[in-house]
Amino acid sequence: MFTALAIIAAVLVYAVIVYNGLVKSRQMVEEAWSGIDVQLKRRADLIPNLIETVKGYAAHEKSTLEEVITLRNKAQAVPAGDVAGRAQAEGMLGQALGKLFALAEAYPDLKANQGFLDLQASLETLEGEIQMSRRYYNGAARDLNVKVESFPSNLVSRNFGFTKASYFEITNEADRAVPSVKF
Repeated sequence: MFTALAIIAAVLVYAVIVYNGLVKSRQMVEEAWSGIDVQLKRRADLIPNLIETVKGYAAHEKSTLEEVITLRNKAQAVPAGDVAGRAQAEGMLGQALGKLFALAEAYPDLKANQGFLDLQASLETLEGEIQMSRRYYNGAARDLNVKVESFPSNLVSRNFGFTKASYFEITNEADRAVPSVKF
């Protein structure tokens, strides 16, 4: 009798430990996503300033400028919990920003403009921070996913509704390509 109670108690204690580990992992994923969201918001806030700076020099390159604005607005319109949708929209925006910087190379006065250089440096710093945030998020998602799928923690995760987290990754191969600008 005592042995049976000890086994049941051990199983319950283990289930509580696994449950708490799953909760912790889920919270880390949510915290990591929040970090990405903050960095993406900072980037989106810098884009209008960048566009205005470039506009004065490259007024006839209107389509590139409009593409960046359109993609920025699309990225901001993606629902907060849609990691895959946000990753796709941000990938397209990143490629459009690359085209914008390539376009700026054709304007020596713009390249020498301190305001443009400051904006470019800020965006480059932000891109690095987004990259770090994305790696942290994907690591937290991986840890949660391992717990959700591996035995015996999958028994607890299935019974309490824990699900896998989506990775924040570029799914469109064209988004990985170096942008090209032709005049």
